[in-house]
Amino acid sequence: MQHTTNKLESSDWLSIQEGKLSVDVIESEHEIVVRSAIAGVTAQDLEISLTEDTLTIRGERAHGCEEFGGETHVQECHWGAFSRTIILPSRVDPDSVDALLRRGILTIRMKKIENEKSVPITELD
Repeated sequence: MQHTTNKLESSDWLSIQEGKLSVDVIESEHEIVVRSAIAGVTAQDLEISLTEDTLTIRGERAHGCEEFGGETHVQECHWGAFSRTIILPSRVDPDSVDALLRRGILTIRMKKIENEKSVPITELD
């Protein structure tokens, strides 16, 4: 029996599409908080945008390590471009968004907008 392995060449690893950023989305009575562990990036490496009910986080993590020239046995960390788009559970005020990157944790706080109250229609013609 012949045993074969499917190894990624280092150039194949670099051509993989964007990594998917892991996030926590927490909703309280007055705000929505999105948190993500993003070690190895600075605020200048990130692009955060809010459109309607959608928050998008994009960035790139440089490898930063010199090539060792050996065979990589395990590579679980994603290096390169990453992104995540989140559909928010409630409407938020686009003018009340705060983002903080501290100790490798990105925290985005967004104030919720009160939902417009609907008026029941009791008579139909």
